[in-house]
Amino acid sequence: MDSVDKSRRAALNTLGVFGAGMWLLPSFPFLSNEQNMIKRKIPSSGELLPIVGLGTWQQFDVGLSDVERRQLTEVLTMMIEKGGRLIDSSPMYGRAEAVIGELAAPPAINPNLFYATKVWTTGKEAGIREMNDSMAKMRRKTLDLMQVHNLVDYKTHLQTLYKWKEEGKIRYIGITHYTASAHETLERVLKSEKIDFVQFNYSIRERNAEKRLLNAAQEKGVAVIINEPFESGSLFNAVKGKKLPEWAAENDIQSWGQYFLKYLLANEAVNCVIPGTSNPKHVVDNMGAGFGRLPDEKLRLKMIEYLSTI
Repeated sequence: MDSVDKSRRAALNTLGVFGAGMWLLPSFPFLSNEQNMIKRKIPSSGELLPIVGLGTWQQFDVGLSDVERRQLTEVLTMMIEKGGRLIDSSPMYGRAEAVIGELAAPPAINPNLFYATKVWTTGKEAGIREMNDSMAKMRRKTLDLMQVHNLVDYKTHLQTLYKWKEEGKIRYIGITHYTASAHETLERVLKSEKIDFVQFNYSIRERNAEKRLLNAAQEKGVAVIINEPFESGSLFNAVKGKKLPEWAAENDIQSWGQYFLKYLLANEAVNCVIPGTSNPKHVVDNMGAGFGRLPDEKLRLKMIEYLSTI
C-alpha cells in the first residue's frame, strides 16, 4: 500500500467508513444508477470527458503478483462502472504502462478508457522510440493523449506530435509538470503552441494555479488535467483524526477525499482530476467527487477556511 492510500485509510477509519473490514457503499448516494458523472468538453474538439480519472504513478508499478493485479483490475473495473475514463501514465512510472496494457486488454475495459501517457526523454529519435514503445506496452495503435512529461525537450517532441496527430496516431497533444515553479513556463508554452491539454499540480492548499495558469488555459481553449490533488497524501495526514464539517454532507461531500477533489472540480477550467490509487474502495470514493453539486465560490472559501483551522 502506498503512502497516499495509507494516509487515506487512516482518515476514512476516523469517519467510520471502514467497519469490520467492510466498506459501506450504500452510504454514498452518488452510486444511484439514475445519476451520471459530470462531464466537461475538451475545448479543441468538443468531446465530453468525465471529470474524475486515475493516475498510475507508483500504484501501477507492480510485478506479476496475482493479488496485486487482481486488485488493480478491480480498480479499473470500478472506475469505469462509476463513470471514469481517463487513465494517465508515463514511461517514468516503471512497469505501469505495461500493466495498464495487460489489465485493460479485456473488451469490458479496453474501449471504455481514455488512454494518456507521456514522452520523457531528449532528442527526436529517442522520443519517437519511447513513444512507440509506450504505445506497444499499452497495446494501443492509436493513443488518446500523448503529453510531454515535465516539459523535457518539449520543442522537439511537439514537432513529432503535431505530425502524429495529423496522421491519426494520437488524438490529442499535451504538456505536463508537477511543481508550482513550472507554472509560468507551462503558461508560456500553452500560449505559444498548439496543444490540447495541459497537466499540472493543484490542490486546496497549493493554489498557485489559481493566480494565472487556470485562467490562461481556459482563455486559450486548452483542457486541464490536475495531478497531485492530495499532495502525495499529505492532505489526508493533515485531517487524520478530524471529522468533516457538518455542512459537508449538505453539499454532497461524503468524505475527505471528495472534499479535496470537489474544491478543484468547482473550477470550470478543470476538465479532469487524476488522483492515483491502487485501492478499489478509494477509487469508488474518488469517482464520487464527480457526482452531485460542486461548491460555489462562497463554499470554496469556507472549505479553505475550515481546513486552515485543523
